[in-house]
Amino acid sequence: MPRRLAPLQILGLACFVLLLAVPYALPLLGAKFWVNIVAEIMIWSLFAASVNLLFGYTGLLSFGQALYFGFGAYGVALGVDILGLSFWPAVLFGVFVAGACAAITGIFAARLTWHYFAIITVVFSLIFFFVAVGWKSVTGGDDGRPFTVPPVLKVGGVEFTLLDPTFQYYFIMTVVGACFYLMHVILKSPLGYTFIAVRENASRLGLIGYSPYLIRYISFVIAGIFAGVAGVLFALFARYVSAQYLFWTVSGEGVIWALIGGSGTLFGPVLGATFLIVVREELSIYWEHYLFAVGVIVILFVAFAPGGLMGLLTRALDWLAKKPAERTAPEIAKPAPRAKGPGGGP
Repeated sequence: MPRRLAPLQILGLACFVLLLAVPYALPLLGAKFWVNIVAEIMIWSLFAASVNLLFGYTGLLSFGQALYFGFGAYGVALGVDILGLSFWPAVLFGVFVAGACAAITGIFAARLTWHYFAIITVVFSLIFFFVAVGWKSVTGGDDGRPFTVPPVLKVGGVEFTLLDPTFQYYFIMTVVGACFYLMHVILKSPLGYTFIAVRENASRLGLIGYSPYLIRYISFVIAGIFAGVAGVLFALFARYVSAQYLFWTVSGEGVIWALIGGSGTLFGPVLGATFLIVVREELSIYWEHYLFAVGVIVILFVAFAPGGLMGLLTRALDWLAKKPAERTAPEIAKPAPRAKGPGGGP
């Protein structure tokens, strides 16, 4: 018999179909502006997922993911502008630069945990932020550096370019979707389970022959690469890079999106980024101090819904999947099992 899809899987497929229809459906509804907002949400969702890979799965709270996001963005921009690279070599160069930066900084950061880890990631982010601000001739500093995006692909006389909004949308969707699939494969592999193990009890992991430092380091580098891909996509999307994208507050937004969406879940950061960006866009039209409302929402979620939106959604779908009689029936607590002696008896 074919396996039935779980309610969460059905909802995921429905969301995927809606995402496919966005470039055509939203203009018909008079909301063409939102096509770019949805594309931006996908990019920031990938960035939040890189934060979640460290915090939700490996137990490391990083406020330095903006560093790798910024390096990816600057890598692709400078690759095109200064090195004269075409599209795909420039993209790969941006990802490589972000990954190399994560590999170097991770040597020091992965030795630490708890607030020490958070502090050192902020320090690295600030160091490179001030370097980028001061090195205006290359980075553009606070003013930023615009650049021209070369064509993605040429087939005969047909040229595919990100100047076409529809092609740009599907390009971003394809890359982000591929990254989330790759992240899913990693997390379901033995390596992914060691990430969770080092989060739960690093000492026990060391006792069975694994190096907690090495596991943290690998997670750190992988998360940095995903953040770098997000930075590359954002630079291509905006046609612009700035030192501000290296600042630690950008990492703070990623942390908030992961927490609100549900840390330790694959698509929780997607929900968190989507929810807060939509709230920001809508509230900013009517209220100048919209960030105050966003702050209240974050506090309420942290205090009353620590599982985030994904936790609330999962519970709601589980409740809907029950029969009407099961929804109203009180849950009966099961008795605790009796302890057994060495021989198996009481």
